[in-house]
Amino acid sequence: MSKPFPAVAVIPARGGSKSLPRKNVRPFAGHPLIAHTIMAARDALEGRAVFVSTDDTEIAEVSEAYGATVIWRPDELATDAAPSEAAILHALESLERERGLDPEITVFLQCTSPFTSARHVVDLVAAIRAGADSALTVRPSHGFLWRMDDEHGAVGVNHDRRFRARRQDLDPEFLETGAGYAFRSRAFLAAGHRFFGRVALVETPDVPAIEIDNPEDFGVAEAWLGRHRAP
Repeated sequence: MSKPFPAVAVIPARGGSKSLPRKNVRPFAGHPLIAHTIMAARDALEGRAVFVSTDDTEIAEVSEAYGATVIWRPDELATDAAPSEAAILHALESLERERGLDPEITVFLQCTSPFTSARHVVDLVAAIRAGADSALTVRPSHGFLWRMDDEHGAVGVNHDRRFRARRQDLDPEFLETGAGYAFRSRAFLAAGHRFFGRVALVETPDVPAIEIDNPEDFGVAEAWLGRHRAP
């Protein structure tokens, strides 16, 4: 019989990366990249509630060294085409089947966002406990967005191109950072995707919306760290 559990963090981290090989264990600010996300989750939740879903031996060893528990992911869920939701679904099913855990809330964290903090994780969980069904981290956005139209060329997405509004007069908008998500676990298993029901936005204006997918992203993240967290 499954036992209720308040919240778990699941961090998907597959071994394959074509644009930046071994990125999940590449050193960043004195630790492997994935370690920053693990440490944030462990500071926010009980240590035994942090799980890394991987197919890679080195990632597994690093994750365990930093206090996470490994869930071995099958090869078919570790390809470029496999969606993150598939890894989370597999992880939750494994937790129930192998450990008898039935978490109320799942926090899905991406280790390619190294600036995620324990506070962000706590705020994601709090958003669900406050009544949301799912939540995501965002940054406020005040930019003018455009798209291409076959008839008119460039057209405004969030503004009328015929009238140049002041930025402060635009309706509030938010950019998804990709760092963290949270949702009611059972509802996620039923829906099969991360956004359902009442969705809450958790603002993280203190950190950049950087997802490390290539060497350029890595350089940008290191540069931001040097500017903002230098002694």
